[in-house]
Amino acid sequence: MFRFFPLIFVLLALAGCSQSPLKPESRAVEPAPTAASCPASAACPACPVCPVVEPPKPAEKPLQAADWNELPGWTDDDPGAAFTAFVAGCRSLERQAQWKPVCASAREVRDKSAAALRGWFEAQLQPWALVNPDGSRNGLITGYYEPILKGSRQQTRGYKHPVFGPPDDMIVVELADLYPELKHLRLRGRIEGHKLVPYYSRAEWTPQESRRSPAALMWIDDPIDLFFMQIQGSGQVQLADGSRVRLNYADQNGHPYRSIGRWLIDKGELKTEQASMQGIKAWAKSNPARLTELLNTNPSLVFFRELPVEGSGPQGALGLPLTPERSLAVDPRHVPLGAPIWLATTRPNSTQTLNRLMLGQDTGGAIRGVVRADFYWGSGVEAGNQAGKMRQQGRMWVLMPRGYQPGTP
Repeated sequence: MFRFFPLIFVLLALAGCSQSPLKPESRAVEPAPTAASCPASAACPACPVCPVVEPPKPAEKPLQAADWNELPGWTDDDPGAAFTAFVAGCRSLERQAQWKPVCASAREVRDKSAAALRGWFEAQLQPWALVNPDGSRNGLITGYYEPILKGSRQQTRGYKHPVFGPPDDMIVVELADLYPELKHLRLRGRIEGHKLVPYYSRAEWTPQESRRSPAALMWIDDPIDLFFMQIQGSGQVQLADGSRVRLNYADQNGHPYRSIGRWLIDKGELKTEQASMQGIKAWAKSNPARLTELLNTNPSLVFFRELPVEGSGPQGALGLPLTPERSLAVDPRHVPLGAPIWLATTRPNSTQTLNRLMLGQDTGGAIRGVVRADFYWGSGVEAGNQAGKMRQQGRMWVLMPRGYQPGTP
């Protein structure tokens, strides 16, 4: 990191301190008066007082040590489901030395009562409050779910919207191979002549779907349902014979996520309180001629892979099944994946408290920031209703092994 801080403020001070005031009409700087230019009977104009340029407040550390009694509702939650998910996640976590003894201890736990499990967490781990760079501790908690769509393995009149796996012409560059400090970043592109250029955006990809159709994994009946499955990152597809398959996130085209709800608000099509998933679907149904325009405002495009329907949920970022109402998508730049997290928030569109032990098992393109998370509600319509309404404020504490020091792997 470049240490340019002092020089910047010297330059700002010099630039803002002229020897003569600025003319409001032109904002031009007049020549500085000198003793020779001042009549004896007149005093020279006073130099303006330059404002003191204050350096910015240093960013707060994202993790700050906390006590168990700071966690709202800690003694009221039954952590059994979270503990089970934690033990399953140990096959990934224990690759890190600091988690090995914790995971070994977890596998030896026999008393699974709520009180005993809380005691185990308190003995093995320490809470660390997640803090935003500005020192605030509140952040946005949204929700996501696994939708269930209707689909077919063949294109028909009723099923004409294709789902694709990662395309053969997309190049993925793992930046960590060159720069270890960029371990969470990668580039996606395509070869054009002798250059690597950005991969196709959604608007550029859509016209190509006809020629790419032989590579489609599945065909879906409703384009807006398919779009929301891309936002959620996974979904189940029910086939005509009643069987189901799971489509799970495989890759993405490298373009940033843009909210279609925000676009509808900015265009005056919906009010802020109407821009839920349900409200967006209702708008799409009423405006079919503008559906492509709406969807293309989000250049991000998700590609899938097919998996069997098994376990408690779709696979998260650790390759483990998500646990309904116990899994969170977090920003791995600030929150260690797999770690237990105490979440203090409220239920969707409500002031009713929602305090419980969660696991940071997933990530998301829109999940950026220290105190920022996506709450996994489960599969199906009711889970979708909860997820679509959830846009709450909340606080988070990550539980790390005793002796942990921020900045260590």
